[in-house]
Amino acid sequence: NLKRKLSVSLRVSVQMARAASEYDPYMVLGVGRSASQAEVKRAYKNLAKEWHPDKNKDPKAEDMFIKVSKSYEILSNEERRSNFDRYGQMEENQPLGQSQHQGFRGFHNSFYFDESFFHFPRSRDFADSKYLLHHAGFNSDVLPDSHKRPYLIKVTSEWCFACIHIEPVWKETVLELEPLGVGIGIVDLGYERRLAHQLGAHRAPSIIGLVNGRVTFFHQAVVREHLRQFIEDLLPHKLVERITDNNYLAFLESWRVENKPSVLLFDQVPVVPLLYKLTAFAFRDYVRLGFVDQGDAHNTRLLRQFNINTYAPTMLLFKEDTEHPVDIIQARGMKRQIMDEFVSNNKFLQVPRLVNQQLFDELCPVKQFHRRRKYCVLLITGEDPAFLPGSKAFLDFASVNRKDVLRFAYVYQRQQQPLCQALLHSEEVVILERRSHAGKVMYRSVSGGWNGSEEDKYRLHEQLELLQKDPTYLSSDATLPELNNEMAPIFIIQWMNAAYDYIVQMYDDLLYSNWREMMPILSLIFSALFILFGTVIIQAFSKPRKAKPKDREEMYIQFKAFPAPSLSVIGPRSRPPKKDFVEVTELTDITYISNLVKLRPGHINVVLVLTGASKNALLRKFAKEVFSFSGTQTLHFSFLNGDKHRHWMPSLLRSTSESLPSEGQSDDEEGEESPDYAGHVLALNGHKKYFCLFRPVFTGEDPNDSSSETSFSSDSRRKSRSRGSSRATSIEVHHKLDRLGLWMERLMEGTLPRLQVPAWPPLGETTASFTES
Repeated sequence: NLKRKLSVSLRVSVQMARAASEYDPYMVLGVGRSASQAEVKRAYKNLAKEWHPDKNKDPKAEDMFIKVSKSYEILSNEERRSNFDRYGQMEENQPLGQSQHQGFRGFHNSFYFDESFFHFPRSRDFADSKYLLHHAGFNSDVLPDSHKRPYLIKVTSEWCFACIHIEPVWKETVLELEPLGVGIGIVDLGYERRLAHQLGAHRAPSIIGLVNGRVTFFHQAVVREHLRQFIEDLLPHKLVERITDNNYLAFLESWRVENKPSVLLFDQVPVVPLLYKLTAFAFRDYVRLGFVDQGDAHNTRLLRQFNINTYAPTMLLFKEDTEHPVDIIQARGMKRQIMDEFVSNNKFLQVPRLVNQQLFDELCPVKQFHRRRKYCVLLITGEDPAFLPGSKAFLDFASVNRKDVLRFAYVYQRQQQPLCQALLHSEEVVILERRSHAGKVMYRSVSGGWNGSEEDKYRLHEQLELLQKDPTYLSSDATLPELNNEMAPIFIIQWMNAAYDYIVQMYDDLLYSNWREMMPILSLIFSALFILFGTVIIQAFSKPRKAKPKDREEMYIQFKAFPAPSLSVIGPRSRPPKKDFVEVTELTDITYISNLVKLRPGHINVVLVLTGASKNALLRKFAKEVFSFSGTQTLHFSFLNGDKHRHWMPSLLRSTSESLPSEGQSDDEEGEESPDYAGHVLALNGHKKYFCLFRPVFTGEDPNDSSSETSFSSDSRRKSRSRGSSRATSIEVHHKLDRLGLWMERLMEGTLPRLQVPAWPPLGETTASFTES
């Protein structure tokens, strides 16, 4: 057996060496050694059409097609052609002067020799393995990243013979475009059919461009220049503005409208390099880029004013000061990494205007544990010229008092009315710290307003110093709504852009008869037409019906009390809550067991006790106070109607070992002295049988009174308050839950006292027996 294996190995090696020595790419293509590149290309196209395995059924067509492709690959590359003419070698990595048949890599690798003479599956290039895309990674990483940089994706397979032909061009293109910031991807059609179907690629080889989540197919000849132009055409137009002596002042002054720093790029080329366009695409939401051709005669004044070195590319970054750049960089070999670092360090103006929620999140991040605090100094002002002196004084103050923990910004009151109303201030400075992603902030207003005087600057500086010493200096809290996006295009423009993209894609698919890729678009169009005409027909033949009165048992109620969030009360026949709603379930005989007695371990139900008269006011206040905690999965929110279940609270308080005798008042003694538990909040742990109690803070009480955080108070105070609270106005009822937010924070920290109960009392009238959990 060993001798037979050695004999077979030697025979195969001799045959392969003979095939390599007899192989001549000039003879395969039928051209002379002095043939030009145009003649070589013309001969290759004719032979490729003749010997393509899909068109030629000759058994030798497959081998001949591989030889033709390999021959063109050698002769189309000047370096490889020169090596073959001199030494007869065909591999790029083979040393000069060494004949081709001496470059064998052993018996196991001999089957893959040159990939032209044997129709065995191609071994995967190790360098391509890092570019392989998978369905999950594509949707989680590549697709979102395509909004910052374009992607060039190759669809291939192991038995794709045409893929061999485009491989050299592909490698050269990757080496050129990847350092510029273009993402590279490879999809194997045999292993990633799901991803290929998502991309609409059903044949190999295919080359795809991906920008802003949109897929575009490459249909031209696979040449490096064509691929480079393909990527450049996918980018949005006017990413980089051409700057001359006539328009550079207007370009630098546009920071007031665009709310972005300006970058001037100086280079000695007539066209904007692709590197600059890719950088502008990556940072288009943060800065504006302008290109200055140093060789243009119309830019002499611009070059002289900023003293630009004409021997190296230069970048100048301007913020509010349009005469002096805040940063400058010069480099002979301008690299993408250098440009990214330069722009990333200067993404924002010294005092930017809050125009959307994304900018607010980046400027004023949410407080994180074990990290240094970040404070946002916000000026609320107007757009009229009368406000310019105050804004200029605020900018001067921010320039002098720049610190890592301070971020300065301003907002137009007319553009961001919900935000300004939540802070309850007009033209003045507010110092705030974000506490949660739900919008909760701690803030303090600088007393005396702001008009830009020296006294105002001194007062603001003094309060910032106090804040550095004592973080509790921010005494007020509020829940801020999401900011309006002032830069978003109107709906009609968005619709027109989307329609234009669909029309362009349909035209492209029709031009190349790509019906399979057109099916989703055609299906969408026909579905929309069907729904439109179906609705018209139904309305034409339907009879008008009288509106039915609202079902009284429907308990889906929406309360909107600005700035509190919306709240949905979930009843037996309720709809699921929408986004930014607080879901509150009423404790009834049906929901009592599941929401309390059999509550999952580790989960807590926060229950609000109310009456029919105080229901609306308490629910609105309850929604505002607990909204920032509603994202916690272990917290559930409910309410208990004290009018329906008046025995439950006294039974629960009597069952605790720490309750006072007065809290266990019997049913016979209630009468007109029956306590009012409206506004009480209980955090119930059904599994461990304990609860924490919040007592309401009534209007006129001392805010430092700790009765809202302790479990019980004296009987005389409770009776006097219960009598007055039954006749309280809506404003007094609303203020019962003023300190609930602070109580919830202590609940999450685990510092509230816990009252143990032997068993949970039932909701029924009888209190003799308890419901065992």
